[in-house]
Amino acid sequence: MTVAVRTLPVRTLTVWCADWPVIALGCSLDEPVAVVYANRVVATSPTAREHGVVRGLRRRAAQGRCVELKVCERDLDREARTFEPVLAALDDVTPGVEVTRPGTCAFATRGPARYFGGEAALAELVLARTGEAIGELVADGPEGAPAGMVRVGIADGPFAALLAARSADPARADPITVVKPGHSPEFLAPMPITVLDRPELTVGSGPGPANRSESAKNSGPAKHSGLSDVLARLGLHTLGAFAALEAADVLARFGNEGMSAHRLAKGLDERSPKGRLPPPDWSVANEIDPPADRIDRVAFCARSLADELHQRLWTEGVECVRVAISAETEHGESMVRVWRHEGAFLAALTADRVRWQLDGWLSGRVGGSAARPTGGITRVVLAPQEVVAAGGRQLDFWGSSSANEIDRRAARVAARLQGQLGADAVRVPVYHGGRHHNEQLKLVPSADVELLSRSVAAVDSGASVGADGVAPWPGALPAPSPTRVLSAPCAVELFDADGAVVTVSGRGFLSAPPHSLTDNGRSSEVVAWAGPWLLDERWWDDERHCRQARFQLLTADGLARLVTLESGQWAVVAIWD
Repeated sequence: MTVAVRTLPVRTLTVWCADWPVIALGCSLDEPVAVVYANRVVATSPTAREHGVVRGLRRRAAQGRCVELKVCERDLDREARTFEPVLAALDDVTPGVEVTRPGTCAFATRGPARYFGGEAALAELVLARTGEAIGELVADGPEGAPAGMVRVGIADGPFAALLAARSADPARADPITVVKPGHSPEFLAPMPITVLDRPELTVGSGPGPANRSESAKNSGPAKHSGLSDVLARLGLHTLGAFAALEAADVLARFGNEGMSAHRLAKGLDERSPKGRLPPPDWSVANEIDPPADRIDRVAFCARSLADELHQRLWTEGVECVRVAISAETEHGESMVRVWRHEGAFLAALTADRVRWQLDGWLSGRVGGSAARPTGGITRVVLAPQEVVAAGGRQLDFWGSSSANEIDRRAARVAARLQGQLGADAVRVPVYHGGRHHNEQLKLVPSADVELLSRSVAAVDSGASVGADGVAPWPGALPAPSPTRVLSAPCAVELFDADGAVVTVSGRGFLSAPPHSLTDNGRSSEVVAWAGPWLLDERWWDDERHCRQARFQLLTADGLARLVTLESGQWAVVAIWD
């Protein structure tokens, strides 16, 4: 097995396309547009940012800041498919373009810079080619992309190059930042320590807070998430302050994760010069017969190939961080694209990249820079380009897994079930808001949220609007919420001490205090009660109009019930266990 030894970071050029989720959806940048994912804003147009709509806001808060806001759901498949023509425009510059995520790509500059006359000339060429390709996707047409949409950065290593691209001045006609060789530590030193969490999200993204949940769909959890918080509490607020620490002290205190972040802060590659080039027999292939010319016919092989590849790597004790996706057609055409991941690829992440890439090839325009293949795909190959040692599982003092490890195992199980049963097979609750007991939480596919950093927290009905954009719900039930919601209301009768049915007037006055509750012929004495809480909403909609009174009742059998009175009928809708 060969060993790749690199004592210095590789000079890297990174291309970053600003507001790519907005561009991929075909929206104009001159109108206020917000792209949402899991009810959170993940991308905005420049016009929307002028109105105060920034990433991280909830949908309702964003719409409250801009009434003309156009809200679109994020489509990662379309983002990857639309990015393929941009990548194809760079194929004649270098064949070594690596894709990290839709909208961002990078390649080593050593060969191309010598051929095209230096790094500055190479950056100008890449900017022009990328601008022409993106110009065909936006309203400006083939004349080129708007100024500042495409940014190019060159530095030592992919981490510094990405930050260089995102820190380029968008007001310039040619937003290019070139960090001189050996000067990446000085360039990174004033950067805030938070860029270690997720550099593609926290730098150069316009005003407003970064949204870590975007990584759920992009690239998995932030590798150094939480480390920057600890460093900030220790007084290390910049990369330069962190890089000044001794490597041995960082390793002793923060382990391998801290060492990886320390190398980034010093302007070195994230991985030490121990990366091994995998042997050719680790690649996996799948023959397709008859040839397929539609994505729905080749998508099935993505999951099987990804599972086979990761099973083979797992038996060797390694994980893949860079993979080449190759396809051959019935007419002998060959296509190759390299994808890189900040952490280690999981089977589900690899399958997504394969599906996106095949869709991008098969959706190409005839005669364009990303021309569609003339024949159907007959063979798909996955070849790992770079592997690292697989991370082990560290048990705590008592021999059980830590909470973080348990969360990771649960996330892996969810991803495996999604691959076997479909994207919507595993659902998790997220706070949705509402006045009714059954509207507080909503089940969404687990792929739509960040499982490792998510929190399900209800908001008090009297709370004010917080920094995350969560608004109060006047008229909502007070805490605590019911523990069990009935699938269908159970009709009951509520009597007073004289045996008469309890009624509620339009102003919320009771005819008499509740005394007994009759459920399916069984009567229970009411020992405590609270309410009523009146609700009258959607009076303008005949079908959805709701007018009811709600009570909390505790009966002698020890059961607490949520009881509603609507249209003269008492019913139990939820229970506190």
